[in-house]
Amino acid sequence: MNTPAAAPPAQPFFPDAGAAAPFFLGSGAAARFCLYHAPVGTCRGAWLYIHPFAEEMNKSRRMAALQARAMARDGYAVLQLDLHGCGDSAGDFGDARWETWQDDVARGLAWLERRSGHAAGLWGLRLGCLLALDVAQARALPGLLLWQPVTHGSQFLTQFLRLKVASQMLTEGETGGGTAALKEALTAGQALEIAGYTLDSALALAIDARAAEKFIAPACPVRWFEVAPESGRPLSPAAARVVAALGKHGATVATHVVAGPQFWATQEIEECPALLDATLRSLSEACHAA
Repeated sequence: MNTPAAAPPAQPFFPDAGAAAPFFLGSGAAARFCLYHAPVGTCRGAWLYIHPFAEEMNKSRRMAALQARAMARDGYAVLQLDLHGCGDSAGDFGDARWETWQDDVARGLAWLERRSGHAAGLWGLRLGCLLALDVAQARALPGLLLWQPVTHGSQFLTQFLRLKVASQMLTEGETGGGTAALKEALTAGQALEIAGYTLDSALALAIDARAAEKFIAPACPVRWFEVAPESGRPLSPAAARVVAALGKHGATVATHVVAGPQFWATQEIEECPALLDATLRSLSEACHAA
C-alpha cells in the first residue's frame, strides 16, 4: 500500500516563478523524489515528466528543468518524479522493475491531479515515452507529450548492451560473445553490470518485449518531437512507421522535428532551445494528425 503523498513546501524552494519545490512522495522504500513546478496564474493543465533510462537521465536534467519551468510560467502544473531506483528516489537501480515504474507513474499522476485539480498528461523522454505509451494502454489521459521516443525496446536494449561489449573489448580484448550472449544471460535470469548500472534480467526482458507499434492507439492527442542535426529534416523512418501505425488505428499524432543537439547523449550538458520553444507552442495549438 502506498504511503499518502507528502505535501510540497508551502512556498517554492526557489523564489522565481516556475521554480521547483522538492519533496518526497511517500517514505522509506516507497519514497520517490519529486520536483513540483506550480503553475503561474490560473492553472491550464498538468503534466507528469517521465525521465529517460540510466545515464540519459542525468544528461537530460537541465533540459527537463528548463522545459518544466517554462511550462509552469505558462500556466501548467508540472511534476518531475524520479522512478524507483533512479536519481534520488529509494532503491537501487538493480531493484527497479517495469511494473514498479508503472506504479510510480500512477502515484505521480494521482498526486498531481489532486494538487492541480486537472487531469494530468504524460510527458516522456526516450524510454520514458515507451513507459508513457504503456501506461496509456490502461488509463485515460488528456494527452501525451513525447520527446525523441524509444520506439522498440529490443533495439534500445541492444544499444545499451553494446556498452558492455565495448567495455569487454577494452578490458579483456574480446567481446564475450557480443550482445546476443548478453541477451542469453539476461534471459537465463542473470543480472549484468553495464556502465555502472546493474541491469536486472526482469527489467531488461520487460523493456525488450515492448514496442510502440504493438500498443493500442492512445485515445488522446499525441505530440511527438524529434531532434535532428539541422532544420528541414523529416521524421526518422522508424518514428514515421510508428506514427503511421498509430494513426492507422485511430490515434491523433502531431509530429515536430526541430534542430539541435542530442542532449540526452552528448558528452557535455547541452540545451536545445528549439525543442523548448516548439513544445511550449504546441501546447497552445490544437493537435492534428501529421
